[in-house]
Amino acid sequence: MSIVRTAPSAGRESMQDSIQAAAMPSAAADNSPRHTMSDTQNPPSSFSAIDFLRTKSLTNVVQAEIERMIIDGEFQPNERVNENGLSQRLGVSRGPIREACSALAALGLIEIIPNRGFFIRALSNEESLDLSEARAGIFGCMTMMLAERATDAQVGILRALIARMDEIVAQGEVHTYYPVNLEFHKQIASMSGNNRLNSIYQSFVRELHIQRFRALSSPDVLHISNSEHREIVDAVEARDPVRALIAGRAHILNGIVRSNRARPPEGGVVSGSAAATTTARVAKTAAAAKTAKTTKVTKATGSGAGTAGTRTAGAGSAKPARGTRRTI
Repeated sequence: MSIVRTAPSAGRESMQDSIQAAAMPSAAADNSPRHTMSDTQNPPSSFSAIDFLRTKSLTNVVQAEIERMIIDGEFQPNERVNENGLSQRLGVSRGPIREACSALAALGLIEIIPNRGFFIRALSNEESLDLSEARAGIFGCMTMMLAERATDAQVGILRALIARMDEIVAQGEVHTYYPVNLEFHKQIASMSGNNRLNSIYQSFVRELHIQRFRALSSPDVLHISNSEHREIVDAVEARDPVRALIAGRAHILNGIVRSNRARPPEGGVVSGSAAATTTARVAKTAAAAKTAKTTKVTKATGSGAGTAGTRTAGAGSAKPARGTRRTI
């Protein structure tokens, strides 16, 4: 079934402005004296190049708009992309729409079915779990790296985003919370300082956006999500890489559980075995976090005991105290 939803007038005007901007080079070329010359036997070679650039720019604008529609939930998994409807809505021909959909197919957002058209890709539960676990590992690694190199200014940016999300949580606005949540994760990925990890992470984000939005589909879970954000930033501000890794990875794994508990897409079924497996993995991560904190406290206690031993027994007791810390 083909579904075309109408967007707010402001959104349509913004899209039209972008399309007009993309088409400006062509309009400028049409007013150029070069194209009003009567001699058409030797047309300027730059004409085809300008037309090519205009088409590519327009395709990029259309691609960004369709991607936004998918992420915002205007399309549902397995829904067919209505090319005629989009052509009328966006005010463009079907050519740029087809090129944009082909590009989004290469990114894993759209599936091409021969003789049927373009469809919004739906991940199976197994694919979603695999991607989410991979994303959890990479995000945990990036939070660890950020804890090793974070500046006070970067921590301030993350704190400001958390404060903004706190305000949204109080209002229970899921659609307002989601883009700020995306920005928080994007900032951490960028601040980690590793472009290769960031690139891989963003590719996972694009494929998992529908599942991620579903994980935050209820206002009841927003405060849980942001409390996990706060734990991440607390670890980063403390410059504790191990704690940051555990907090970052656990946040993503907890999101998988929240997504599984949310309403599945139309025609989909949440796999009980997948949900149970994910829950078990999250439980292990939580246990690891608790162990890490306990170990940290034990190290601090051992350090104090070693200091006291040094005061009472002299320098000779210092070596056993260091050995005790290594054993712990």
